[in-house]
Amino acid sequence: MNKHLIGFIAATLLSGAAFAGETPAVFDAKNCKADYPKASLLNEEQGTVSMSFLVSASGEVLDSKVEKSSGFKNLDKAAIKAISACKFKPGTKDGAVAQTWTRVDYAWAL
Repeated sequence: MNKHLIGFIAATLLSGAAFAGETPAVFDAKNCKADYPKASLLNEEQGTVSMSFLVSASGEVLDSKVEKSSGFKNLDKAAIKAISACKFKPGTKDGAVAQTWTRVDYAWAL
């Protein structure tokens, strides 16, 4: 494993818009990682990006957005791209599988 990969925090949190009876989608953080962008490594860029993903009832990412930037565009873009390609376990609403928003914090650390 590349020692420069990442210090990774995958925190799926209920968003402020989540209602009682709603469980957000989750993914396997151990098997879904992003490669550190080369330019970011050279410039010793680090930070945590907070993102939201709209996940379909089949576990595919339909939409994504950066909620809070890491402070570095390359790190933000790499995290969105990598997590968007991951397969999620769908969330539920009132006990039924459903399309839900989920939040993920991704920490880049050297």
